[in-house]
Amino acid sequence: MTIWLARPTRFAFLSRGRARLALAALALLLAGALTSLAAPQPAAVASGTTANRADDQADVVLYESIVEDIRHGGNYYAVAAEELREGNYPMKPFVTFRLPTLAMVQAMLPHWAVIVLLYALAAGVMAAWFVRLRPTFARPPPLVVAMVLLAGGLAAFVQSDLAAFHEIWAGLLIALSLALRRPGRWMAAAGIGALAMLIRETAALYVAVMAVAAWIDGDRREAAGWAAGVALLAVAVVAHAYAVAAVVKPLDPSSPGWSGMLGFGFFVEAMTLSTALRLAPAWLAAGLMALTLFGWAGWRDATGLRALATFTIYAALIALFARPDTFYWGLMVAPTILVGLAFAPDALRDVIAAAFPKRRRITVTRLT
Repeated sequence: MTIWLARPTRFAFLSRGRARLALAALALLLAGALTSLAAPQPAAVASGTTANRADDQADVVLYESIVEDIRHGGNYYAVAAEELREGNYPMKPFVTFRLPTLAMVQAMLPHWAVIVLLYALAAGVMAAWFVRLRPTFARPPPLVVAMVLLAGGLAAFVQSDLAAFHEIWAGLLIALSLALRRPGRWMAAAGIGALAMLIRETAALYVAVMAVAAWIDGDRREAAGWAAGVALLAVAVVAHAYAVAAVVKPLDPSSPGWSGMLGFGFFVEAMTLSTALRLAPAWLAAGLMALTLFGWAGWRDATGLRALATFTIYAALIALFARPDTFYWGLMVAPTILVGLAFAPDALRDVIAAAFPKRRRITVTRLT
């Protein structure tokens, strides 16, 4: 018997010992999430006020300035170097320059068309996940809840002020790619994943997860398709590094590095700020983030495992390498992460039932 889902979660098939280990893992996950209460508090993605825009969206203003300079005939690398230098941004190593893909595309379009494209992509993500999740739930109400949770993850992705932000587009493309991938139907998903990498190279972590998962499943062709996207990115990055080297001067500032070592709590903090959980009290948001990851672990579907692996690898990236001012890396996986809360009720019920099975009553009847 299930609560919301059409079939039991993977926890329903655990032995009693393994189910108790899963409960212990959930307790550790909750404890780890609560460390976010002591994590650094970076500025939110957007304050929502025009007066503070230059302060809380400095990077967005930088990217918008680059796009405007290109629209007026500037070369991407020349204008990017000028804007970075003017804003006293680090210019070494070459990865401090974003890949030119997004800026070049936006420079070729009027601003209103960019906003329409952003909203259309967000709507496409909603539609793709509706189709993907519809068979998962036994009744319409929990499906509606799942879509509301998806909308909560997309809260930052429909803000027109953030249209120049690379993680916004890459995060939406990753979410769309994950929803579209099916066994034997992976080409569109792999192509969208490659596009996400060309906008923000850290999307390669997601593509790597998909390639490894396909290899483990025994689909060598699919694995090669995902790996081909990584090879394309490698070529683009080499060309990018060469172009950056031509505009950087010896005295230009270097990056302070990416060894923040802020821990899992900072990942939870980054996800809270990147989703509608920013409206909840910090302790409640931390607990819900732990439950959403547990819910994804319980969903008995290949997409669930791929999503969980993607969240895990980005959690490791942010926990180990992010600085307080790079919390926006969480936007890469923010669109879909809250959907796991829709799987959590069944996951909790199944793991508790497996960990503490009811004893069968034996009735002895004497027949004379």
